[in-house]
Amino acid sequence: MSKNRSVTIVDIAEAAGVSIATVSNVLNRRKVPMAEETIRKVEKAAEELGYRRNEMAASLSRRKSYELGLIVPSFTGYYGRFAEEMERMAHRYGYHMSVFSAGGYNPDMEKRHLDVLLQRRVEGLFCHGLAMSPDSTRQIVGEGTPLVLFNAWHWPEDLAVGAVNLDVGTACVDGLKHLAEQGCRTMVYLGRSQSLATDLERLRGFRLGLTELSGQVQGSASLDVDAVSYAECVRIAQETAGGHGPIGVMCFDDMVALKFMSAVLEQGYRVPEEYKIVGINNDTISSACYPQLSTFDIPYGMQAQIAIGLMLRELGEESKLDDEQEAAELPGVHVHEVRIPLTLVPRLSTQKE
Repeated sequence: MSKNRSVTIVDIAEAAGVSIATVSNVLNRRKVPMAEETIRKVEKAAEELGYRRNEMAASLSRRKSYELGLIVPSFTGYYGRFAEEMERMAHRYGYHMSVFSAGGYNPDMEKRHLDVLLQRRVEGLFCHGLAMSPDSTRQIVGEGTPLVLFNAWHWPEDLAVGAVNLDVGTACVDGLKHLAEQGCRTMVYLGRSQSLATDLERLRGFRLGLTELSGQVQGSASLDVDAVSYAECVRIAQETAGGHGPIGVMCFDDMVALKFMSAVLEQGYRVPEEYKIVGINNDTISSACYPQLSTFDIPYGMQAQIAIGLMLRELGEESKLDDEQEAAELPGVHVHEVRIPLTLVPRLSTQKE
């Protein structure tokens, strides 16, 4: 073979001793019956020949780009971990995922992301509720691109195929019930107003929890750490409790919980004897600190599976879904919003060993 000629699927078929159609099926990850040995032979031949797939030509010939877009508010914490899970899941089903950060609600960056997504002919878009405005997102949907939202509470239903939301509201209710079981009669929510709807959904759960615990809770407060210092939050919590402890604290996430616990310990109070603290996300810091934080674990894989599954169905590729994907989609998949439950992980910040 000439060194100047690109390797083709014909060359791979010859080297592997299989048909051209078989090579095409393997390289395009089509779900057709094939022996594992056949797949390995094709992949080995492609690697040894130095085959490089021409995605542009492939997408033009089949009128598909196999490109998906994902927009998150940032790459920190939950967002980064979810983006990684989505990339893995997209690859599993033969798609490439282009991931963008909203860059802190920057309108210029938002417009640039939209332009790039349209230029790349993405077949579907996944968007976090805080990553873009409904109006901006409607622009790409107007071009015929299907949209699946995640953690986008109360968005217009006509805008998306569906929404796959973490059920943080119920998590906050469960967190308060756990604190009540540990003897807390004063409840405090530490939120982050800059996180807008994400914070409001947690606050809604906190208030619902107070309603369900009516008669058991003697005092409560909701505080905003974006506006009030952690030291001041400790002072207000003490004032709310009126000397009666322990005080139960439901936090926006694990980082807020850790910073608050540091302020509590710095002022000489004990955890969990006088303060019992719960976070959300089960970040690495929650088990690396002392005392370890009670928190809620997020099933990243389940959320990514359901989001990808909704998109594949919308793109008419339901046949690609395997049994594991189908099983993951069963709960509530035919409603507009799928709510993903979070699991409480009790640790030393709420109970003694």
